[in-house]
Amino acid sequence: QVQLVESGGGLVQAGGSLRLSCAASGRTLSSYYMGWFRQAPGKEREFVATIRWSGGNTYLSDSVKGRFTISRDVAKNTVSLQMNSLKPEDTAVYYCAARQSKSAVIIPTARYDYWGQGTQVTVSS
Repeated sequence: QVQLVESGGGLVQAGGSLRLSCAASGRTLSSYYMGWFRQAPGKEREFVATIRWSGGNTYLSDSVKGRFTISRDVAKNTVSLQMNSLKPEDTAVYYCAARQSKSAVIIPTARYDYWGQGTQVTVSS
């Protein structure tokens, strides 16, 4: 129902920046939360950030708070993750995700129903 395509990954030195984008197609996102997750080799998938499409409320994990910013472009049906002050431990495949909810309460552990293919982010030291 909702198709997600990530882009913007790449190789960057520690302290640098990258901007990831996620294009959504299939329907309006007015009743959705969008999220970013990441998974490093040998580790579990980790929540990074989420944004409520209606109103733009955001929540970020402690590990990225102050360095990353999640935002959306309503007109283009896209969500972005601006990553600054990158660290080697940020290296992972980053996934865009979506879930439908009418609630205004952000739940970081909520289940997401739709996922993109992922984009690789590698931070060198």
